[in-house]
Amino acid sequence: MSRESSLETGLRGAELTEAFKKFIDTYRSKEGLRKYEERIGQMVGMGQRSLIVDFTDLIGYSRELANTLIDRPDEALESFSDAIRSIVERDYPEYARKAVKFYPRLRNPPETLRIRDISSDYIGKLIAIEGIVTRVTRIDARIVKATYRHADPETGVHEFHYPEEGEMGERLERPQLCPVCGKPGRFELIPEKSVFIDWQKIVVQEKPEEVPGGQIPRSIEVVLTGDIVDAARPGDRVVVIGILRVAPVTSIDKRGPRAVFSFYIDANNVEVQEKVLEEIEITKEDEERIRELARDPWIREKIIASIAPGIYGYWDIKEAIALLLLGGVPKILQDGTRIRGDIHVLLVGDPGTAKSQLLQFTSRLAPRGLYTSGKGSTAAGLTATVLRDKATGEYYLEAGALVIADGGVACIDEIDKMRDEDRSAIHEALEQQTVSIAKAGIVARLNARASVLAAGNPKDGRYDPTKPISKNIDLPPTILSRFDLIFTIKDLPNPEQDRKLARYVLGVHSDVEKTRPLIDLQLLKKYISYARRYVHPQLTPEAAKLIEEFYVSMRKSSIPSDPTRPVAIAITPRQLEALVRLTEAHARLSLKSKATLEDAEEAIRLMLVMLTKIGIDVESGMIDIDVIESGVSASRREKKRKFREFLFSILEEVSEISVSEVIKRAREKGFEREFVQEEIKDMLRSGEIYEPKVGYIAKA
Repeated sequence: MSRESSLETGLRGAELTEAFKKFIDTYRSKEGLRKYEERIGQMVGMGQRSLIVDFTDLIGYSRELANTLIDRPDEALESFSDAIRSIVERDYPEYARKAVKFYPRLRNPPETLRIRDISSDYIGKLIAIEGIVTRVTRIDARIVKATYRHADPETGVHEFHYPEEGEMGERLERPQLCPVCGKPGRFELIPEKSVFIDWQKIVVQEKPEEVPGGQIPRSIEVVLTGDIVDAARPGDRVVVIGILRVAPVTSIDKRGPRAVFSFYIDANNVEVQEKVLEEIEITKEDEERIRELARDPWIREKIIASIAPGIYGYWDIKEAIALLLLGGVPKILQDGTRIRGDIHVLLVGDPGTAKSQLLQFTSRLAPRGLYTSGKGSTAAGLTATVLRDKATGEYYLEAGALVIADGGVACIDEIDKMRDEDRSAIHEALEQQTVSIAKAGIVARLNARASVLAAGNPKDGRYDPTKPISKNIDLPPTILSRFDLIFTIKDLPNPEQDRKLARYVLGVHSDVEKTRPLIDLQLLKKYISYARRYVHPQLTPEAAKLIEEFYVSMRKSSIPSDPTRPVAIAITPRQLEALVRLTEAHARLSLKSKATLEDAEEAIRLMLVMLTKIGIDVESGMIDIDVIESGVSASRREKKRKFREFLFSILEEVSEISVSEVIKRAREKGFEREFVQEEIKDMLRSGEIYEPKVGYIAKA
């Protein structure tokens, strides 16, 4: 649908209708079938009024007809509609009497425009755009044929339709004279005798990957009518085919209407891209190159080495990012339960350890990537929000970052800097992969099937290995537990490592070519898209057995020899599911249809790296997943229980006691000052004890 397609054709009116009728009657597919005669039969059988037409078929049949449709869409679509009606009247006369109008719905356009490339040259032309639906209004009824009542003392009362032929324009215009008696008068609209069609407005925004750096994404309003209303919801990626029109911009200026008009698209058809990552085009040549790459025995190492080549080291983290980009295989159970395949990774590290660079690179490499920073993100901006239209006063739903990143990767930097109420909004998106909203009478659930790569800084500036992960980062355990892999990046002085790092960084600054990835990034992006689209590995019995043995042995190590001791659980079913996802993603790295023993071994290795670094109870030295899951280890729970027994035994003897005295006595029993102060604060908050006066506590 190029700008040059301004070829004027001689086909008009009845000739044009006849040409479209001939196309429907005579067009045959490659298999020799009468494609559109069959589709009309299906349309009638299903009680529909829209005939799906492939634009490529029309171009192959007659370029003249295709050009007419692009250059004079209003006239051509009307003629096409008449052609469909005449064929339905001929073959299915009873059904033709039921339907008011039939619509040709075009799909598979030869080319699509970027939203920012739309200009006044295309006004009145048929165009196609791609983007993300960010806003959807409610469905209203638009009048297409009005029925009026005219009462006159001389001629009496009579009713008439206006306009008599064709659909009405954007505004409802009353006739100047009565077409029956020819006199002016008061014309009363009769809604129940008028003809209406469904009407809805959506806003389509540019895809994040198409927005030039440093610019705001552009959007355009799209008007849907008839049976294509509600075809898309916020967060859906769509291809819209329609006629570019203009509408006057409303102004508060009282001097008269402005000469400025805004663009909108009168949609002919809306196609929702159901399959994840289907918008990346993979040619036969690309597929051959991808398959050739997959045959390389070192393909996994090459992919991992191609991730952020400008950053020194971090092999395990880069491997985790590679697995996150590819993801596991999502499953939908018979009862409708969905098990996510997306992998979530969290990086917690000291300042200056290139966390943000890793996130930026990942968002660029992901076929559908989105980067956002915690400081500049709100709950509404990340999930979805309900806004009010200033012009109409009605409420509509607008999609946020996680909904827009549906089917891709959302990189959230500075996640620890987000406000608590904003952070809590991503709970559901991380595990259930949906965003539920109930505001202003709008109750909706949107898809947010995105992998999340998040990064944050430790609370006190630098990571403290003597404290558990929940005390190091300002994130609640409920969010921490939803990440499949968590990595800590510590900036520790080491002369040998520091020299290697310095040489690498200086080498990058002196010769940029040194950071050239082993696999071209455009090809790697297509490789990732191809793997996610076509490769769905299944666990082999050997791999499943290994994961089972690992899970059972880790759980067995949690059973205490002394039944009175608290249980430190090393691993939970949540990590078991994470192991399955990691195994499947590792198999996808080399495009394997089966996840084998070596894939399971690598998944277990990465899980052990996480558990031995951040799943360790710093007090007992044992692996305790509760450090991540609940923020309180088994030994800590036991310590809290003993302290509370000790404190209540004191408060049984005295009615009140000073905090300083409690700290003094507790230290004799082996409780640290910081621990005692923290526990007293918690108990005051829960109401177990209270402050009768400043510096004193008493039993509630």
